[in-house]
Amino acid sequence: MDQESFIIQGITEDGKKLRPGDWIDRVCSSLTAFGEDRGLMLRKNIQACIIEGEKCLVVARNMEQKDPEAYKFVMGFASSNKLKVVVDRRHGDRALG
Repeated sequence: MDQESFIIQGITEDGKKLRPGDWIDRVCSSLTAFGEDRGLMLRKNIQACIIEGEKCLVVARNMEQKDPEAYKFVMGFASSNKLKVVVDRRHGDRALG
């Protein structure tokens, strides 16, 4: 998956829905930073979305190189919660990174 975007689904490997339901909000808020204008900045290489009715987190293909600490955090979260991770097959305007 090193050159493709991927999707972390809110479903565990054994098919259970991840709880709490706001897991994406918690992950994203853990990855925010204060910008030069002292406002919160979200990382551009992750994006929350709903795919087929399920909350997912899309991770850009370049996150591992551009933001290795955030990549490690996100992948560690997915791994420790045994979440399904699949390649993002979206193209064009729908693709991230």
